[in-house]
Amino acid sequence: MQSVRKRRDNDSTSQRSSCHVDSTSGGVKENVPQQKRPHFHCDLWFCLTLQNWILDFGRPIVMITLPLEWFPLNKPSAGDYFHMAYNVITPFILLKLIERSPRALPRSAVYLCIITLVMGASIHLVGDSINHRLILSGYQLHLSVRENPIIKDLKPVSLIDSFELLYYYDEHLGHLMWYIPFFVILFLYFTGCFTKAKEEKRLPVSGCLLLGPSALYYWYLVTEGQITELFLLTFLAMVVVVMHQHRKGLSPDSNGRFLFFSFFVAVLLVALWVAYLWSDPVLRNKYPGLIYVPEPWSYYTLHIKQNH
Repeated sequence: MQSVRKRRDNDSTSQRSSCHVDSTSGGVKENVPQQKRPHFHCDLWFCLTLQNWILDFGRPIVMITLPLEWFPLNKPSAGDYFHMAYNVITPFILLKLIERSPRALPRSAVYLCIITLVMGASIHLVGDSINHRLILSGYQLHLSVRENPIIKDLKPVSLIDSFELLYYYDEHLGHLMWYIPFFVILFLYFTGCFTKAKEEKRLPVSGCLLLGPSALYYWYLVTEGQITELFLLTFLAMVVVVMHQHRKGLSPDSNGRFLFFSFFVAVLLVALWVAYLWSDPVLRNKYPGLIYVPEPWSYYTLHIKQNH
């Protein structure tokens, strides 16, 4: 009996010592701060900015410049494949950003936004693919659907309604389902990017270098996507969060500053763009709303393409 008790005591002490070793060597991950990874997520911001420029901005350029013989009009174009890649890579990068957020974010809201973003971007993929094929056939982006020479004489007239429905899916419904969750995710991430540590507030050189391309892309996104109201609301919400956190003695960390300054510079670029085209009568006729923000591709078909 004494030998049995000694064995049990030895086993219990060995288990306690092993647990002690595991907890002190990093077995309990919650109690060990992770300081190996740089605080500024340069890898994610670089990938997001690069793929935005290549897969989103470069998509219509590739569709127009590549020879038509390579991609017949009844087959997906190179730009369509770019769009498919964007629909996969962008949600993945956004999810990785959320994973690195210093604050736990509501998972249900994040998942719902990602699902809606993919659905909206997929709707836009179809509409935009057909729209760029119409451009190759003479469709003019600076004119409305019914005013376009290749559409206004279609018979029966109900076909024009179908093209207007396609335009609605492409430029309105697809954009809203794509961009609203996109900016909601960025805003949720931004709300967790506040700190008191001075060393975490500094924007590194890599962030400064990425700031210009990032802001310029958001300018393109706002103007071409016609989402000025949504973008301004998101930026104003970020300003309100900054003011609220400032009362608590908190300021945006390097990632929050990068996102905030990117939006701020984009707002300035949109204002300069509107001022430059303020007196353009043709674009004024196409964008008659309260907020006048012409699309860059409409400007291209009106002032650049027609002059060559």
